[in-house]
Amino acid sequence: MSSFAEKLEKYAELAVKVGVNIQKDQTLVVRSPISAVDLVRLVAKKAYEAGAKNVHVEWSDEELIKTKFKLAPDEAFHEYPEWIAKGYEEMAEGGAAFLSITGSNPDLLKEADPERVSNMNKASGKAMEGFRSYIMSDKISWSIVAVPSEGWAQKVFPDAPVSEAMDKLWEAIFSATRINEDDPVSAWNDHLNNLDQKMNTLNEKHFHALHYQSEGTDLVIELPTTHLWVSGGSINKDGVSFVANMPTEEVFTSAKKTGVNGTVSSTKPLNYGGTLINNFSLTFKDGKVIDFKAEEGYETLKRLIETDEGSSYIGEVALVPHDSPISNADIIFFNTLFDENASNHLALGSAYAFCIEGGKKMSKEELEKNGLNTSLTHVDFMMGSADMNIDGVYEDGKREPIFRDGNWAF
Repeated sequence: MSSFAEKLEKYAELAVKVGVNIQKDQTLVVRSPISAVDLVRLVAKKAYEAGAKNVHVEWSDEELIKTKFKLAPDEAFHEYPEWIAKGYEEMAEGGAAFLSITGSNPDLLKEADPERVSNMNKASGKAMEGFRSYIMSDKISWSIVAVPSEGWAQKVFPDAPVSEAMDKLWEAIFSATRINEDDPVSAWNDHLNNLDQKMNTLNEKHFHALHYQSEGTDLVIELPTTHLWVSGGSINKDGVSFVANMPTEEVFTSAKKTGVNGTVSSTKPLNYGGTLINNFSLTFKDGKVIDFKAEEGYETLKRLIETDEGSSYIGEVALVPHDSPISNADIIFFNTLFDENASNHLALGSAYAFCIEGGKKMSKEELEKNGLNTSLTHVDFMMGSADMNIDGVYEDGKREPIFRDGNWAF
């Protein structure tokens, strides 16, 4: 059995070789909490060994974030450093790869003023819009991996002592990312090939719409005429493969902005900006949210929906079988990176440009003309379940099962 140190090194290698797939003489930009320093050091080592020119690290700290929300004046949450945003755009334009490490406490900003959280998200979203366009069109290589924090581990395993909770969360992460396999890189390549088979089948169908039905959900989502299904693996503008989310179990596309009608209910909590939104439902008409409810986090959900015009419309449509490794672990991670890969999910906000034919080269206006939603935000929420049925609907109204009882029907 591999030691923790050996697994952590495999994890770093996976992030570098499969996640961002760093290339010779390429710059790697890492965004990470200070608690992940051991992994970041290994990532830098693996990147340089693979030929990276430079590894640039941007650190964050939960305690500093909490201090800011407690003591900073209101105007501080309406600002975002322009030099940071411009720097990211310049690095993206220069062909850098970007690795984000997540793992914050889901309750980090539980006591914070929801308006401050909303203002902060709006300010950063607007400032980083240019950089985000590189990500939403897959022009650059980017990836997200996770590292436990004590607050997160205790949220997931509340009955365990801190050290035990950390160990259990690490093991869950290693299991979900196939680190426990003898050769994780090879295991990931096999997994991506399986996802590609589902993607190819869906692209051959050319469905007009999807009809979701389960307890609390009866929703029809029309798809753009030239929509493309995409799997966990992606290709950047230079033809280099990468994996944006590790783990990933999804095959996804974009919704037609004005073609969503009905009601959808969440099946897992949503951690949004350090605040949990739980047991919520959204009702759509002609694509737009016209009503919503939430047992927990109502004000945060309200502000999310009201971020801008596009944040009340659906961007992404993702299919994930209920019978999958993360779902079968029977753990609520309170972290979208994991929970979205245990459940069918949708995203409020911006659609991915590469999910329609020729979308990577389209302007914002052209994307909108072709039916895609644009927004400052992109927030996934989980709505899949063991009783969910999904039909693919053709232009002539004929139907074909895609999911039955939460799993693939083909």
